[in-house]
Amino acid sequence: MKRILILVCISMLFLLSSSAQGWIEKAGQRVKNRVVEKVENRIDQKVDNTTDKVLDSVEKPSKKQKKNNDNAEEGTADDVGNTDENAEIKSESPKKLESVTAYDFVPGDKILFFEDFSQDAIGDFPALWTTNGGGEVKTVNKAPGKWLHMNGEDAVYCYSKEINFPENFIVEFDLIPDDEYGYGICLTLYQENSEDPKEVNSDLYPGLRGLHITSLKDGWETKGYDTDKDWLTGQGSKAPVVTGEPNHVIVWIQKRRVRIYHQGQKVLDVPTNIYAETKFNKLLFSGWDRHSAPFVTNIKITTASPDTRSKLITEGKLVTYGITFDVNKADIKPESYGTLKSIADVLTENPGVKVKITGHTDSDGDDAKNLELSKRRAESVKNELNAKFGIDASRLTTEGAGETKPVAPNDTPENKAKNRRVEFLKL
Repeated sequence: MKRILILVCISMLFLLSSSAQGWIEKAGQRVKNRVVEKVENRIDQKVDNTTDKVLDSVEKPSKKQKKNNDNAEEGTADDVGNTDENAEIKSESPKKLESVTAYDFVPGDKILFFEDFSQDAIGDFPALWTTNGGGEVKTVNKAPGKWLHMNGEDAVYCYSKEINFPENFIVEFDLIPDDEYGYGICLTLYQENSEDPKEVNSDLYPGLRGLHITSLKDGWETKGYDTDKDWLTGQGSKAPVVTGEPNHVIVWIQKRRVRIYHQGQKVLDVPTNIYAETKFNKLLFSGWDRHSAPFVTNIKITTASPDTRSKLITEGKLVTYGITFDVNKADIKPESYGTLKSIADVLTENPGVKVKITGHTDSDGDDAKNLELSKRRAESVKNELNAKFGIDASRLTTEGAGETKPVAPNDTPENKAKNRRVEFLKL
């Protein structure tokens, strides 16, 4: 019996020692894995810290730059929005233009239409528009100015007057898609049926013929249409609109050709997207996503591609609406690249020509601040032509006229837009 007990104990010790050894091996492997994990985490943390320091050194302004920004002069409320004219708005560093070299369009010297809802009361539906759904003018925390909130279910939003579109023109607008933005919003340019005009045209294909331009959450679509004819379609997936943020959309119509620009690049280019017989004279927005309620403002239509060389060299004066600025600031917007480049090309080809650059504002805000703002904007144009395009600064002089030389009464959003301009005068 005693011998049997001894054998049982020896067996148990053997089993325990085998289990312990297995457990120790497993524990050792876990410790090893944990050590490797900690080392890798430490390495990743070091890499991240080093990367952050490098990025900070690139993005963080120098003390001199910070001081210049802090001491920037006050702006005014002459552009889009209801900014308090006495508010202190400091200038920021100008946006770089290199990223928008694909912007080959140049707005013309005539504004055909402009709408920023500045004359409409907050909470009202805009006076010059009509709809079969809901909508109201609002302000937003993402951007200045007033915005039309298109919050009706499957509704259309029609501008009530006709617009005399030429064959070659540019449409621009600012859009804020909401978080529910799925099927997007459609801008339709069309030719009204004179025998059956409609105040609210909710037809899927309004008028005699036209063009649907749809900004989707994942891309772009265009559809030229005519009665009983096949669609002329186009698609693009680059740089779709960003939900919850302001998007600046540009559409260039050149006879039958349609080009769309967004986020510094051309996102769609269809050479035959419009039927040849089409004579646009109306526009509307429509939403087919019943859950989506986007915001829109700053709808601008201009003639396109003026003969810059002829205007500046032969006629001696060029008026442009293609150089635009941030609200109340002298910072040039990226979409100004095409206009600046066209002017720089002419000056490069004619090295003996000198020009005076004059900035103009509308009458909103304080007179003295408008004058100072116009001077700084003219100076910004000079600096861009010199720094980005190599035009000798000695060939460029600047002047600010503020609101003193209007070309239209400051009584409507469209006329105010005409007064906000940059002029080049050959010396």
